[in-house]
Amino acid sequence: MKKCIILANGKPPHKNVIEFLKEKGYNTLICADGGANSARKLNIVPDYIIGDLDSIGESALKYFSGKSVIKKISRQDDTDVEKCLKFAIGKNAAEAVLVGVTGDRLDHTFCNLGIVLKFFDKIKLNIIAENSFLSAFTGSIELKTLPGETVSLYGFNKKTKITSDGLKYPLTKTQLPFGVRESTSNVAVKDSVKLKITGGKIFVIRDLNTLQKHGLI
Repeated sequence: MKKCIILANGKPPHKNVIEFLKEKGYNTLICADGGANSARKLNIVPDYIIGDLDSIGESALKYFSGKSVIKKISRQDDTDVEKCLKFAIGKNAAEAVLVGVTGDRLDHTFCNLGIVLKFFDKIKLNIIAENSFLSAFTGSIELKTLPGETVSLYGFNKKTKITSDGLKYPLTKTQLPFGVRESTSNVAVKDSVKLKITGGKIFVIRDLNTLQKHGLI
């Protein structure tokens, strides 16, 4: 397992998102407990269903028995998404896309955003939610972009500084501490954006449809 999809129990993606990711090499689908209910509605069969199994419906559990590997992990000191990530890391996965991790529970959404930072040093994580594609970065990076594309950046503390090349509103050792300042709806003006991030990590959020249409994932 090198690249995987983790489907949680929030608002599910469209089936074509799962299909697109599989075309990009994310060949293993792991459902975090109640995410299996969404998989059933989408008519897709996960490779694994992992969690304490308190959210999966009886009909979904019965349907996937014998089709998927179902692993009940009862410990309560981590979330079902974290259980899936730990399993994937144990299988030498290097990258995962989290879907179904946002929805009508703001606490769950906030927790899952934090998981991207919590597991940053263990596995490369992205989140797809609605039409947004979220990634976390540090250090010096270069993103392939489309001129005119919206690129939003968010930091978390005053120690983190960002310098950019290729953005309409340039950043020069700029601090973007959460709740103080952000770079929402910045715009790419070149076919690549270079970022130098020191002192911490940032989130970069981009338009999923643009990334798909122009092969930027």
